[in-house]
Amino acid sequence: MSGNVQLLSDTLAAARSEGRAALIAYLPAGFPTVDGGIDAVKAVIDGGADVVEVGLPHSDPVLDGPVIQTADDIALRGGVRIADALRTVREAHRATGKPILVMTYWNPVDRYGVERFAAELAEAGGAGCILPDLPVQESALWREHADKHGLATVFVVAPSSKDERLAEITAAGSGFVYAASLMGVTGTRESVGTQAEELVARARASRADLPVCVGIGVSDAAQAAEVARFADGVIVGSAFVKRMLDAPDPAAGVQAVRELAGELAQGVRGQV
Repeated sequence: MSGNVQLLSDTLAAARSEGRAALIAYLPAGFPTVDGGIDAVKAVIDGGADVVEVGLPHSDPVLDGPVIQTADDIALRGGVRIADALRTVREAHRATGKPILVMTYWNPVDRYGVERFAAELAEAGGAGCILPDLPVQESALWREHADKHGLATVFVVAPSSKDERLAEITAAGSGFVYAASLMGVTGTRESVGTQAEELVARARASRADLPVCVGIGVSDAAQAAEVARFADGVIVGSAFVKRMLDAPDPAAGVQAVRELAGELAQGVRGQV
């Protein structure tokens, strides 16, 4: 079965045709439980997210700040496995028809088996994989199997990335490129910073046909609107996770992320 890289591309193109950025939400699999995580993914889509990244919880998440680390710890203590992340993708895509990616560090994929992971992600209806710690020069095996199974390979670039490095990464990537708005780990911030706009321009200059989506630091509708002025997609993770962590019970958490998705959806449309 082929994955849904084309659905991802079509979704980003459809948002662009509407004169807006796409809203991309991130939530970890297995948080607060596997079933609760699936409910949360469906809720953010119901609220207005165009794309969802399902995080595979990791014991040493180098890109993730304390909010997502807390959620990962809860999921790992609950015994979350790769099969649970794939089930989250499958059920969310089947229920919504939206593109669902997995965001994971490389070690679990390598241990699971590269071809096996790609094949099972495609079978689940996944659109691709975001691999923040996989160096592009070591990615040939993954990209071979991702291409074979119709999956996007999304790499992360940072403001510190040199132009030569940017060109190498964007040439190898597919679906979109994840532009980290500033140096550091994920988390909500008062300001997204000016580095993001410059990074988007540089990434586009290196490859004009690959959408550039910005994450790290976006937490509310005003910030989403700010980033949507210059990016193809706005990625929000910690703000969703924090809403769930702060909720008095799982049902309230699901409602809270649905409401936040609605607010952010207005933001990417400039309706704030």
